[in-house]
Amino acid sequence: MAKRIKRGDEVVVISGSHKGKRGKVLEVQLTQERVLVEGVNLVKKHQRKTQENPEGSIIEKEASIHCSNVMSAERHDARVKKAS
Repeated sequence: MAKRIKRGDEVVVISGSHKGKRGKVLEVQLTQERVLVEGVNLVKKHQRKTQENPEGSIIEKEASIHCSNVMSAERHDARVKKAS
């Protein structure tokens, strides 16, 4: 399944709390069968105070999603069109 999805592909989340969201694949982790999708599954990450960042901060970044929870946008649209 993970081999069908490549970096730069448009995908749709088909299950989970982010079901229905679309985004572009930023990274594919083949060994763990996970993908990073732009703008989907955002988590807040706390940054420690450092000399470069003396105040620290909280940033939002994408967390990975299992590849079985995403589908190619082309394939998803074809299924929706066929069903209606």
